[in-house]
Amino acid sequence: MSRILLSADSTCDLGDELKEQYQVHYYPFHIILEGRDYQDNVDITPQDIFQAYYDRKVLPRTAAINVQEYLDYFRPFTEQGYEVVHLNLGGALSSAHQNCLLAARELPGVYPVDSCNLSTGIGHLVLDAAEWISQGLSAAEIAGRLERRRNCVHASFILDTPKFMSAGGRCSSITALGANLLNIKPCIQVDNSSGAMHVGKKYRGALDKVLPHYVKDTLQSYGKINTRRLFITHSGIEESYIQLVKEAVEKELSFDNIYITRASCTISCHCGPNTLGILFETEEDEF
Repeated sequence: MSRILLSADSTCDLGDELKEQYQVHYYPFHIILEGRDYQDNVDITPQDIFQAYYDRKVLPRTAAINVQEYLDYFRPFTEQGYEVVHLNLGGALSSAHQNCLLAARELPGVYPVDSCNLSTGIGHLVLDAAEWISQGLSAAEIAGRLERRRNCVHASFILDTPKFMSAGGRCSSITALGANLLNIKPCIQVDNSSGAMHVGKKYRGALDKVLPHYVKDTLQSYGKINTRRLFITHSGIEESYIQLVKEAVEKELSFDNIYITRASCTISCHCGPNTLGILFETEEDEF
């Protein structure tokens, strides 16, 4: 039986505890701020990014992992006899998956999978893969299952301010809304066929009013929700809001596990502070 190593881009947002528990390796995206190249969550934090904006009105740009970096990252694993299943940030958001595919052509036994998602939307798939590894499936079988399962992963989040996403240009419908809509909290939804983002429902009011409505609307929009796990992922927000959302989730459904994680720099710099989302899976037979 081949040995399988589970890996993901740093945008999976699982947090150190879950990464360690499930033995997940990851490679960081690049954060370019004021001419300096940082590694996502290695030598820069989301708070560093937000502070640069508050102090100097500068925003970073992000850069995907390039082909050579993937080659250098994967080669030691394959030389040790591992097969690698690697989850990438959604292809509509980044060139990372295409770069990973090019690297995999030179390294037999590497299986890149386009998550068609972001943040803990990728994280769900990583944990699914970990389960299948423990069941003894082959790397090729796991990659195939992930490509089917990804359409069952649902990610959305509430923006406290559209300024960061508008400036980053990753969501054209946010740009069209304008950056200064008074008291509007748009719900950003991820298209799980590509990873593209679009504006869903637009809420008005303070976060303590908006977030419970968002949770209720989102969970009631889907049938056959898989209640094994749900992620509450945020870019840095007061604990009271996290608890408010957790209580709203528990009011709707009983999940075996509710994980609370903080978004990486790559995700945070496009969403801005006080962004929060719920991410979950539906059963495959719904599709």
